[in-house]
Parts: sequence; structure tokens; C-alpha cells
Amino acid sequence: MARLAVGDFRDRVRRPVYAVTLLAAVGLGYLAVPDAGGHWTIMDVGGHRGIYNSAYVGAVTALAGALWLTFGGFYVVRSGIARDEASGVGQVLAATPLRNSRYLLAKFLSNLLVLASMVGVLAVTALLMQLARGEDRAVDPIALVVPFLLLALPLMALTAAAALLFETVPLLRGGFGNVVWFVLAMVLALGGQSASAPLDGLGVHQVARSMGAALEARHESVGDGGFSLGLTKVDKPLGTFLWDGFDPSAGFVLGRLALVLLAIGLALLPALWFGRFDPARASGGASGGAAAAGAVAGAVAEVVAGEPSGAEGTETAGARWPTVPDTRLRTEPQWAEPQRTALPRAEARRAGAFGRLLAGEARILVQGVSRWWWLVAAGLTVAGFVLPMDAVTGLLLPLAWLWPVLIWSRLGSQQVENGLEVLLGAYPSARRRLLAEWASGLVLTVVTGAAPLIRMLAAGDGAGTASWLGGALFVPSLAMVLGVVSRSHRLFQMVYLPLWWVLVNHVAAVDFMGAVRVNGSPGGPGPLLVGALSAAMLAVVFLVGAARRNVKG
Repeated sequence: MARLAVGDFRDRVRRPVYAVTLLAAVGLGYLAVPDAGGHWTIMDVGGHRGIYNSAYVGAVTALAGALWLTFGGFYVVRSGIARDEASGVGQVLAATPLRNSRYLLAKFLSNLLVLASMVGVLAVTALLMQLARGEDRAVDPIALVVPFLLLALPLMALTAAAALLFETVPLLRGGFGNVVWFVLAMVLALGGQSASAPLDGLGVHQVARSMGAALEARHESVGDGGFSLGLTKVDKPLGTFLWDGFDPSAGFVLGRLALVLLAIGLALLPALWFGRFDPARASGGASGGAAAAGAVAGAVAEVVAGEPSGAEGTETAGARWPTVPDTRLRTEPQWAEPQRTALPRAEARRAGAFGRLLAGEARILVQGVSRWWWLVAAGLTVAGFVLPMDAVTGLLLPLAWLWPVLIWSRLGSQQVENGLEVLLGAYPSARRRLLAEWASGLVLTVVTGAAPLIRMLAAGDGAGTASWLGGALFVPSLAMVLGVVSRSHRLFQMVYLPLWWVLVNHVAAVDFMGAVRVNGSPGGPGPLLVGALSAAMLAVVFLVGAARRNVKG
């Protein structure tokens, strides 16, 4: 069991999505200890912050890292079972006497090792930031490490168990589960800071109470601002106070241990229904996935061949493959002339080639989308024509550009995750195919956001229209670059969902679509800047695609 967990851990830390999430965590550790004169802060104790000693830096970095890794780390570790199934390792394990409980426990330990390694890097980041800021360079290892052990690691255990549970529940194992976890993580981040949160929640209340006592010792109070945890902007630099750390009570420590035990129980719960890749206990989900992959393969075959699927051929899992003549060696009389069978030649069709390629990529992108999804998209479009203009730009446009998030996340990664990379490698122009794939995402963005665009054009809102155009370019570009770099659909979901959440909370700095209005005009970055960023991301897509093609060549 230990070897299985360690081997799985080593495989995961080599993946690009791990590196991207780790870099984001390190960046968050940097933001948690801002410059003394800065106006952005992670922790605000009624207009004050602690002097940057080991205790304060460790606590604020551990809490900020716990918030981020509870959300982002889930997307990194939630693919262990799916990878075993796709690679064939699961079928081998099904033939062994390994019990479900031991297999699930090994996967849980692997998830926890991945997340714990990120917490360890955050602890090192906290130490470096303490030394770099230079307010107090006396390092106290215990005061620095204890917040990571008591505040962050129990939440990592809960996240590791939740990722395992989601993988074993058919309804939650796909993209829908990623969205559900985003909602749950937001609830945990907000409700976990309450003093009445079960098992002390995030542990924030213990830290806040201790810091409040330190302020009272200086005859100061927390004030009306209270205690806040999260990236916020302050009007003036925060005042400082000395905080030497908190003394965890026995009840608090027992509560954190109970959280870990709850996580272990949650990880073992799927043993009641998990079939461990045994075909006799499969519920049909695997065959459904194979059919979907076959359908995608059929659409990809059309893209590569440039021919419609109605041609005569062999039908497999919803895809029609061209029939190849039988060229096996036959025994013929010596006087008989050998039969020569010529392979069929496809007539070159250059006119409208990119249009056909785009149509094929669009079909691949929306392959398997249910009619209910289209009905909701149509409902949002109708609402865009009947709601007041303020509601259209401030509410409906963000909703319209949230609804396709699971489809956008396929861009740049779908061919890898469906095992079609080799087939697509036969296409002669990699850049043209990547451009068509990006354009298919652009078409989806334009279609889902058409109603707000028409309303803004009819109202003569030129600034809003320009921001809309910038957003329409930004979304598929972001999805493509994250999909191509990470070779996974989860990274886009992990980045786009919190970006959208910050946007709808009226943070203009990240408003790429023009939804946040200031005096009636978009208050976010200019559309030219958004467009330039989109072009830069698309250039990265082409560079990475060309580099991988050269390596394979």
C-alpha cells in the first residue's frame, strides 16, 4: 500500500498542473507578506498587522495557503483513480487480492502527500519572506511550522479525501463535480472563518482571538474593521504590533485531529460501492465513456481526413472509419497474374479547407453536450433581450460566460485526454489545426454572449462593445493556453472559476468582459490590453505546439 501511494505521488508531481498550482501557491505566499508600505494585504486585524516574525509570517502564510490549496489542490489530486483506469493499471489491480479499503487508503495517502508537499514549499516560502522583509530575522522554527501543521494540514487531509470521494461518485467524477467543489470551497472559505464553525473550521478564530489579545495588551482594539482574511486593498499601510503566536488549547488540537479522522473516514466510505475496476461490478459508466471517446474519435477522423462521416466504412462506437482493402498475402497459382489492390486516394480539396476544419473542431468541442445544456443557453439568450440593460451587462453577461466553462476547458487538452494525439499528429499543419480549435472556442463564446452584444450595439454602447470583444478573445485564449501547457482540462476550471467569482464581486482590476461599470462605463482593463494579452497567450499556444511537434518528430 505504501509503495502504491509513493509511486502515485511521484507520478503526479511530474505533471504540469502540479507545477502551475505550486507556483500559484508560492505567489500567494509572497502576497501574504507584502511590503511594509503596500496597499494590498492578505490579513487585516482592524487596520493592523503583525511584525514580520516567524510566528506571524507562518500563521498568515499557512492560512492563505490553506484557502488556496483547499480549492486549487483539489483539481490537482482528483484524477488518481481515473488515471489508473485509463492506463490499465486498474485492471491489473482488479486481479490482485488488494482490498478496496487498502486501495482507497493508498490513493488518499497519495493525495495527501501531494498537498503536503505544497504546504512544505509554502513553509519554505514563509521563511524566505521573513528574511527578505527584514523586520525580524530571528527565526523560530517551531513558531513558523506549527501553523502549517495545525491549520493547513488538516484541511489538506479533508481536500484529499473529498477528491477521492468525488472520483467514485458517477455524478461528480466529471466537470460537474469540479463546479460543485468550487461552490463547496467557497462555502468552506467563508463559513470556516466563523467562531461557530464545526471542528474550528479553518482555525481562523483561534488566530484572530490571539491577535486581538495582543492588541488589547497594547491598549488598542481591533476596531470596527474586525478581522479579515483574503486579498484586500487598504487605503493606507497597516499599523504593526508584536505577536508571538498562539498557544493551541487541548480542545483545539483534538478538533484538528478529529478533522483528520473525518477525512480518513470520508476516504474509506467509497469502499461500500467502489468496484475497483472489476467489470462484473461496473455500472456501465466505462462503456458510456468509451462510446463518447469513440464519437470524438470519429469527429477527429473527419477533421484529419477532410471528409464527412457518411462515407462508406466500418462503424465503431458511433464513428465511421474508412474501409481499407484487404492486402494480406494470398496463395495464387504460379501462372496467375498477381492481384494489385490500390489504396483509395482522397482528392485534394483546398477550397474552404479551413472552414471545414473549423466546422470539425466545433463539432468535436460540443460533442456529447446534452440538449438541456442548450436549452439553458437559449434561456439565457432570451433573457438577454428582455432584461433591463444594467442587468444584462452586470449579471447576465457573466452568467452567459460562465455556463460554457466545462466546454471551454476541453480546448487544448481534449485530444490528449482521449488518446487522440497520435491521430491528430497526422494533420499536416499543426498551427492551422490549433488556430481552428481556438476559433471553435471563439465561436462558442460569441454564440453564448450574442444577446448582450446586440443590446449594447443597439444602445450605442461603444465602450461596452469593445470590452465584450476583448472578453470574447480572452476566454478561448486562456482555455487554449492552459489546456496546451497542462494537457488537462482541470487547470482552466481551477483558474477561470475564481477569476469569474472575483469579477462578479465587482473587482474591476480583473474585469475582462466589461461587466463592472463605473459611471456607466466599463471599469476594467482596456480592451486593447485584454486583446494583447489574448494574442500573447495564443502565441504561447503555437510555440508550445510547435516545440512538442519537433520533439516528437
